[in-house]
Formats: sequence, C-alpha cells, structure tokens
Amino acid sequence: MESELLRKLGNKLLTKQALLQKVRENPELIPEVLSGVSSARAAIRYGCAKVLMDLSEDQPDRLYRHMDSFTALLDSKYRILVWNAMAIIANLARVDQDRKFDRVFAKYYGFLNDPYMVTVANVVGNSAKIALAKPYLVQKITDELLKVENISTTPHLTAECKRVITEKAMEYFDVFFNRIEAKDRVISFVRRNKNSSRKSLKTRAGDFLKKWQAC
Repeated sequence: MESELLRKLGNKLLTKQALLQKVRENPELIPEVLSGVSSARAAIRYGCAKVLMDLSEDQPDRLYRHMDSFTALLDSKYRILVWNAMAIIANLARVDQDRKFDRVFAKYYGFLNDPYMVTVANVVGNSAKIALAKPYLVQKITDELLKVENISTTPHLTAECKRVITEKAMEYFDVFFNRIEAKDRVISFVRRNKNSSRKSLKTRAGDFLKKWQAC
C-alpha cells in the first residue's frame, strides 16, 4: 500500500520540490521515497526518482547505503528510471568508499551500446563526475568514451546523434584531460572530428586542439 505521503505526490497535492524539502529535513523518509520508485503510478514512480536524483547531487552521503538499490535500477524496464539511476550512481561516486561502482563499471558503460541516444548521452554526460571522483578509473573511462565514434546507428540514434554524443565526449575529456595517460589517443579522436559537418563539433574540436595539442 502507498503511504499518505506518496498518495499526495501521486495526486499532485504535494510537489516534487516540497517532497525533496521534506526529505532533506527528515532523512528517515528516504526508504519511503525509495519504495515509491517501484510504484505502478507514473507520477509517484518518476516523482520519487527525481527527488532522489536531486538529493544525490548535494547529499550523496545520505543515499550511499542504498547504492545497491540504484544499481539494480539499471535493469529497470523504464528508461527514465535507468537515466535517473545513472545520474544518482555518478553522484554517489564521490562517497563510494567501498568501490561499489567499480563492480558495475562494465554494466554502466555497456549502455554506450544502447539503441537510444538519450541513454548513451547519459553515460557520457555522467562520466566527468565519475572520473573526478575516481581518478584511478580515468583511463578506463577514457577507453570507453573513445568508442562513441563506433557505436551503431539506430532509428533512435542517427549519424547526427553520434556527432552530438562525440561533441559531448570531447567536452568531458576537456574536464579531466590532464589526468589522462593516453593523451595521444584523445588528441587523435579530436583531430578526426575537426572537419565535422556539425558546426559546433568542429568548433569544439578546434578549441580543444588549441588548448591541449601541445601537452
């Protein structure tokens, strides 16, 4: 049965922002909100997931003991929950003293082969947070992101989508480039895109090379 709190959320008598504030004031509500992610009602399911994602950004320590629940969500049939879980896991990386993320690294980066652009983009978009939180994984993360040029196109991931994803990968390489060992591989990746038909990608590649090529 749904709690009164979750019913209010589902019936729009309680906003996601108000629920987030309640959870910040009373962390004992976290298990209740986490249970809401399994609700059959979309408003509750996605509302609770959004609250937990927002909480993970500034209070990851309060959610860390539930890390296994979030990694389990990577198997959800609901893509939005998978995206939420990806963001939460990336935010928890900075408090992951037990290296729980390391055990799901292959699964997490396996989503680079997903047929949906948004899923692939979420992997790329969360990578800088993970790399900065776990410097010892920087090279493994780099190796994975360099694969985005070779992902297969699908009806939901076109050639132009690939260029967008490549541009985002380049953006995040810029964040942790000074920690990358195989800098030459990244430079080669950027050079291959310096004449891209996508104007913003071409510009980013040029700026990246001006900044890092001599390193």
